[in-house]
Amino acid sequence: MEILLSKSTIPIIGWIAQLLGWIMNGIYIILNAIGILNIGLAIIFYTIIVHMLMIPFQVKQQKISKIMSVIHPEMQKVEKKYQGTKDQASQMKMQKEIMEIYQKYGVSPMESCLPLLIQLPLLFALYQVIYHIPGYVTKVGAIFDGLAVKLSQPNILDSLTQFAKDNKIAVQFCGTGETLQKRITDFLYLLKPDQWKKLAEVNAFSNLKSAIENTAAQSKQVNMFAGINISESPWDVIKNGIEEGAWMLVIIAILVPLLAWLTQWLNYKLMSQQTIANSQQNSMQDSVKIMNTIMPIFSAFMCITFSIGIGIYWIVGAVIRCIQQVIINRNIAKINLEELMKKKQTQ
Repeated sequence: MEILLSKSTIPIIGWIAQLLGWIMNGIYIILNAIGILNIGLAIIFYTIIVHMLMIPFQVKQQKISKIMSVIHPEMQKVEKKYQGTKDQASQMKMQKEIMEIYQKYGVSPMESCLPLLIQLPLLFALYQVIYHIPGYVTKVGAIFDGLAVKLSQPNILDSLTQFAKDNKIAVQFCGTGETLQKRITDFLYLLKPDQWKKLAEVNAFSNLKSAIENTAAQSKQVNMFAGINISESPWDVIKNGIEEGAWMLVIIAILVPLLAWLTQWLNYKLMSQQTIANSQQNSMQDSVKIMNTIMPIFSAFMCITFSIGIGIYWIVGAVIRCIQQVIINRNIAKINLEELMKKKQTQ
């Protein structure tokens, strides 16, 4: 994946990320005010706040799902009635009867998808802010600004490009002025501890060795969490820990993908309880079982190869969703379905 500019440039998601970035920046400013310079802790608070903001959409989605559990059998009867008919007139009659069912219960075909469609851009934007921390957290970005300016000089840029190529870092140092400096800032932020050491040893950067080491030290300070530099992936920490005999770090690193798997499994398990309760179809149950198996494994794989910072977001987000789902499931179970449908019909 090529490193992009410090702020997400994806349409819509980039605009939402800008708003969420203000939250992340505000959290870091508060932590900084009390003497805590820690991106890992900021990510935890940020993830909690954003997921709390999504609770109304999740509740609405579950309520619609409960109503759909009543609507779906009626829709199946209509579909069965016109089974085998392919002519346009019959298809139009079928669609009309289905729409009448929706109208009877006061819902629309898109209503069940709308809360999810709103949540998806928020989730993507949430991730973008974490991936592009220097662009949204001004005090973190400032750590790299001075060195980024020095490395953007034409006589040094070729050596920087070669360094990125040698270390298999996908980045294009194109553009000029602020655009180029932002790309270099992103490049510096994603450097792992061993790569910082290699950068300081490059002959072309001998005059910048002091600036590189100072920036590396500041980057390490804000990235340390539970004794681990969260700019590294768990796999990097495991390999280095085994070589250095740092077994405690190895254990912590192994816990990241394991916790990602466990929390995602619990999350999908809780979600499936409500989904299956709202639908007795065998096909739905089979789909849920497949999701319960595949997605947690996928989460573990992603979290062992991505930076630990991403893993923290992934795990905390899953834990919050589990807590939310338990509360939502209990509340949804207490809802009187007839009263809920009457309320929808009068809206």
